[in-house]
Amino acid sequence: MASPKTICVYCSSSDALDSAFFEAAEALGAEIARQGHALVYGGGKTGLMGAVARAVQQGGGRVIGVIPEPLYDQCFDTADEIVVTRDLRERKAIMEARADAFIGLPGGFGTLEEVLEIITLKQLRFHDKPIVLMNTLGYYDHLLMLFERLYEHRFAKPASRQLYHVAPDAPGVVSYIESYVPPEIPAKWF
Repeated sequence: MASPKTICVYCSSSDALDSAFFEAAEALGAEIARQGHALVYGGGKTGLMGAVARAVQQGGGRVIGVIPEPLYDQCFDTADEIVVTRDLRERKAIMEARADAFIGLPGGFGTLEEVLEIITLKQLRFHDKPIVLMNTLGYYDHLLMLFERLYEHRFAKPASRQLYHVAPDAPGVVSYIESYVPPEIPAKWF
């Protein structure tokens, strides 16, 4: 087993989702706990956020919730640690600093913003941590097609594909993180 890591998971807080997304979030939480890793996430109790946190906790894993004070009433209050922040920007900074790896589960605008920011920070060499998109039901297929347009039109180098990894399921996600070696990626600029 790899050394324990703190894994940041970005995901939806919506309860109005297909059950397959909840099953995938629960499987990811169970896998994180089974492998002895901790979860750091946005601190919510609803949607995929709550599902992954409950599964980590049920598996005996550590849950660190980071939630802005205005959203505190949505907090997963049985987390092992709850960090209350002023706003979303502070929340993201704390999650980034505490994480050894990042996973993007399906989510809405907030999730997409978090995933794209953490990819951008890696591209700019502010970190070299693994980033994995868990592509449940092909959720990220269209985003990945947009990324291909970036490469095609030279808005990003094709080597930027190494900034992130795509996996279909929880074992694939965690396995990638545990075996990750930072790639040599050329500078962003042509």
